[in-house]
Amino acid sequence: MNLTIKQQLSTPGGILKFLIKHNTIVIFVLLMIFSALISDVFFTQTNLSNLLKQVSGIGIISIGMLIVILTGGIDLSVGSLVALLAVTFALLINLVILPAAILLTVIMGFALGSVSGYLVAYQKMAPFIATLALMTIARGLGFIYAKGSPVTFETAGGAFMSDFANNATLGVPNIAIIFFIIVAMASVMLKYNVFGRLVIAMGSNEESSRLSGIKVNKYKFLVYAISGSLAAVAAIITASRTNLGSPNMGVSWELDAIAAVVIGGASLNGGKGTAINTLMGVLILGLIGNILNLLNVPSYPQQVVKGGIIILAVLFQKFEGKKQ
Repeated sequence: MNLTIKQQLSTPGGILKFLIKHNTIVIFVLLMIFSALISDVFFTQTNLSNLLKQVSGIGIISIGMLIVILTGGIDLSVGSLVALLAVTFALLINLVILPAAILLTVIMGFALGSVSGYLVAYQKMAPFIATLALMTIARGLGFIYAKGSPVTFETAGGAFMSDFANNATLGVPNIAIIFFIIVAMASVMLKYNVFGRLVIAMGSNEESSRLSGIKVNKYKFLVYAISGSLAAVAAIITASRTNLGSPNMGVSWELDAIAAVVIGGASLNGGKGTAINTLMGVLILGLIGNILNLLNVPSYPQQVVKGGIIILAVLFQKFEGKKQ
């Protein structure tokens, strides 16, 4: 492996190809250097800890989004699911013991994701339409269940979750550790597990996969169910951070998740993308937001910057494809 890298870097053309191939990591490193140069507080424990806490929720749903996008689909419902499931978790944690509240919230996330999966896989509804409908329904249900107001944690279980979400282990925020574990699990699944390989094969050529005997509808159904389950995990840690579940949570998170996946080099046509690169995409988005905050840039211009980054990422993918 080292010999291959040395060979790639032995010529100017090889260096260019290497930088293009590993562009996500290169951009991440450059942003880290730039952040350190513009602010003395960037590399402080407090700032880095806050950065990891801020990206963990979006990062978890980004992994779910990656798995869906690998099949050539899209899931616009995840942000609204986070809101509905955060409210659900807050209501449950005030009614039942903590393990039951967590389990029931994840089961509900799986069930809601399954609705999109059923519509896309078995009713042949376009993923954009199916998940857009669920996005609208979930946001509305969140406001109905919460009666328009945030639901606060009022039990010992809630206090425990709040303490867990706002503390760290060996200097790393606990919720970031959960995010990293999910990234590692997804990476192993996509690279070594039969399910992951079939998901990628479906995205590369769905018709060939079907003719090969792969139960395309079954796996397409499951990827949306997984996305819903991960939205539940994101909802639990997000609600725990603030000690409440709010129907206003997760606004535009689906767009941030799509952006992170695309910045990580995944193809919206399916069949291309990795969990590690999606992690890099999430961290890059987080770094950009952190840099803009350190520069005191208001939130609305930040939206413009994110939109421009998505366009550049897609254009860069086309450039990379031509070079290869």
